[in-house]
Amino acid sequence: MTEQGREPRARFGVAEVTGPSMVPTLVHGDQLLVDYRASLRVGDVAVLRHPLQQDLLIVKRLAERRDGGWWVLGDNPGADGDSRVFGVVPPELLLGRVRSRFRPLSEDQRSVTGVVSWLVSAVRPVGPDRSLSRRLRAR
Repeated sequence: MTEQGREPRARFGVAEVTGPSMVPTLVHGDQLLVDYRASLRVGDVAVLRHPLQQDLLIVKRLAERRDGGWWVLGDNPGADGDSRVFGVVPPELLLGRVRSRFRPLSEDQRSVTGVVSWLVSAVRPVGPDRSLSRRLRAR
């Protein structure tokens, strides 16, 4: 994958989630491992430039390939800020595929039980949602 016609310097990078659009998969404050050279498929979670404000990076799920680019959706149907608002995203605005997320320890997880629970779930792979395209066709 290229950014403005150039190969990224590093294969992997880190991004941080802000906002509720990807709940329950990702929550505000999650740290993401982004693979800038991965191939992208329907169902993948990707980091991309916002089509209307290209200095803003956003995280969305690739719902389907359409003429002119990708239809992207947040996992939280109640949140806006996806292709339902700005339409198809040109492929050159897609930067990389999210491989995993790291959820930092929160203030309310200071008990022994909270820390153990955090240790078990802090790092998780972020895989494609293979059922997404079937759900979209069924509506």
